[in-house]
Amino acid sequence: MCKDKLENQKNELMEFDEKYNKIVVGVDEAGRGPLAGPVVAGAVIVIQDFPELQEINDSKKLTEKKRERLFEAIEKNCIVGIGIASEKEIDEMNILNATFLAMRRAINQVAEKSAFDIVLVDGNHLIREYEGEQECIVKGDSKSLAIATASIVAKVTRDRMLCEIAKEFPEYQFEKHKGYGTKKHREILLEKGACRYHRKTFLKKILDGSEKKK
Repeated sequence: MCKDKLENQKNELMEFDEKYNKIVVGVDEAGRGPLAGPVVAGAVIVIQDFPELQEINDSKKLTEKKRERLFEAIEKNCIVGIGIASEKEIDEMNILNATFLAMRRAINQVAEKSAFDIVLVDGNHLIREYEGEQECIVKGDSKSLAIATASIVAKVTRDRMLCEIAKEFPEYQFEKHKGYGTKKHREILLEKGACRYHRKTFLKKILDGSEKKK
């Protein structure tokens, strides 16, 4: 993508946040759909301009290598919070409530570092049990700079966690599918059953009562 187009992209995302005339926290999650691993939320305040900012976009539109590089720049130049809800919490309270829990944890981390005025959350759900000012933004990761930045933080953090899980359970190949229900992942599940990082409530149809525990 040419430099001018990148700059225009950054300006559009930045202008979306600036129209609030408030200190904005962007919040997004990664990992609502997978069969294994936690759901992770990122919360970010973009406090200054920095060169990599013009490359920020919805994490799904970026390569893994670029996400990793941008993540490092975001950590150095922004106020960042990361919230995690485990697979056990997902099974206990369902994925939507676990996602809200992860988001509140991420926001609380930011609140320990900086004051802010409003939370912009990606999607069409306000964060339950969060009492501060908030607004949900459909496709926010392609509209808001703060949300797009948070999407990168959440995605990279979760991918790294799944790569660590893969070292403990190499037979499941988590480093390849990151816990998502790919054909290969489902085949491994049918052969080996679930490990402790799988979301048991997500596996009922796949394993059909034949689940094994590792």
